[in-house]
Amino acid sequence: MTLKVGDKAPLFQLYSDTKAKISLEDYRGEALVVLFFPLAFSSVCTEELCTVRDALADYQTLNARVVGISVDSVFTLERFRAAEGLNFPLLSDFNKEVSRQYGALYDTFVMDMQGVSKRAAFVLDAEGVIRYAEVLDSAGDQPDYSAIRATLADLE
Repeated sequence: MTLKVGDKAPLFQLYSDTKAKISLEDYRGEALVVLFFPLAFSSVCTEELCTVRDALADYQTLNARVVGISVDSVFTLERFRAAEGLNFPLLSDFNKEVSRQYGALYDTFVMDMQGVSKRAAFVLDAEGVIRYAEVLDSAGDQPDYSAIRATLADLE
């Protein structure tokens, strides 16, 4: 499924790195940046999430929250968040359902790994409508952070 700007974001409920159940509905009334990433502790994913960590105040100034989603277990995400001092929740899509719904799932990733999240960024408005969608085919690429911030600024 390919999601596009103007689509209603698929609802989800996933466990976080703190083992709490988090749902998309928890963010109703707020703008939300949803970042899918392939694998915790990999170099590009670490760079991406640390970039967002270091700019989180910019997102908060734009009245937005951020979550990261990968197919890693909650235990791996807990260690990753602690190791990198990440200041936003990481959600485990271990069963790959949400990544699939958002069109952000590789059939085959490196070293023949099956079902790994693609790097993707979605901006959802306060009503859960997609206002920005970027699904990257190359895991080595980073999301367009300036386009994400510009979209958030337009929501104000």
